[in-house]
Amino acid sequence: MVPGSIRRAALMLAATTVAVLPLAACGDDEGSGGGKSVSVALITKNSTNPFFVTMQDGARKTADAEGVKLTIAAGKADGDEAGQVQAIEQAIARGDAGILITPNGPGVNPAIKKARDAGLYVIALDTPPDPANTVDITFATDNFKAGELIGKWTATTLAGKPATIALLDLFNDKIVSVDYNRDQGFLTGMGIDPKDKKRNGDEAKTGKYSGGDYSIVCNEPTNGAEDGGRTAMERCLTKNPNVNVVYTINEPAAVGAQKALKAANAKDVLVVSIDGGCDGVKQVKDGLINATSQQYPVKMAELGVKAIKTIATGGQKPQVTSGLDFFDTGVALVTDKPAGGVDAIDTTKGTELCWGKK
Repeated sequence: MVPGSIRRAALMLAATTVAVLPLAACGDDEGSGGGKSVSVALITKNSTNPFFVTMQDGARKTADAEGVKLTIAAGKADGDEAGQVQAIEQAIARGDAGILITPNGPGVNPAIKKARDAGLYVIALDTPPDPANTVDITFATDNFKAGELIGKWTATTLAGKPATIALLDLFNDKIVSVDYNRDQGFLTGMGIDPKDKKRNGDEAKTGKYSGGDYSIVCNEPTNGAEDGGRTAMERCLTKNPNVNVVYTINEPAAVGAQKALKAANAKDVLVVSIDGGCDGVKQVKDGLINATSQQYPVKMAELGVKAIKTIATGGQKPQVTSGLDFFDTGVALVTDKPAGGVDAIDTTKGTELCWGKK
């Protein structure tokens, strides 16, 4: 469901939940080139997920190197649209040149339009909004391809065995592109018809995947968090304790799912995910996650900060990747158990490229 307009009271409440950390790269209003400094706001979904913490760190370093004045804000948690709306309003009031945002949902779209109408250049990072032209451009992983890679790996690894699948998604109360693209990409990679590619859960619950029979036990929300992953997995196991394939929206959710599987003494379960953080790559190496699709959040942040500075100083606007409605920042499958015909890198290479705490 798409939330309605956000009330003024919700915005006032959000003031207690949104973290705003102004970070000036220079000591005054003069940039490194002697002209007026460019101000940019980075608004992430939250400041707890390692993915967004890494994105923030990458933006800080780039802003410092580029002489950009950076303000960082975040929602209280995944899905906190009101907190992000408040941060957008603050960026407009400050007169920032642009905004980088990982949208928490469609509820932020009207505020993004307001920012663009005020002359701010708005770039989405990681999560393309729906519709894509809500922002000026998106720098993101091809999330459908990321899901497709782990789906193909799973189908090939099963080698014809029946697949009893648990789908641990992001939300069940709002529609976000990163959520449905990863889920629907996974199903497509498995050889399962996803039907409406912008809707989770409408595919046939039983049928044939590319290697054999499948049944989908559940679509459960995790909010992209470890505790959400554990709770979601527990619900799925209650419906069917014989789950042998677990798709997870991200690696924190996968860690939670593994805890539930361990508590249930479940054996021979393939767990796949998307993120590719350093902790996630280690989990692949240790066998807790069997395969993950690696993203590059630092690259998203670097490109975003540089793009807004370029535009603000009279340079050219960035262009989308050919054939896509966003700029593709790349993805790679990470696994130590390669599957024939599926391109992948191992955990040694994945560790070289990973982000976050090593």
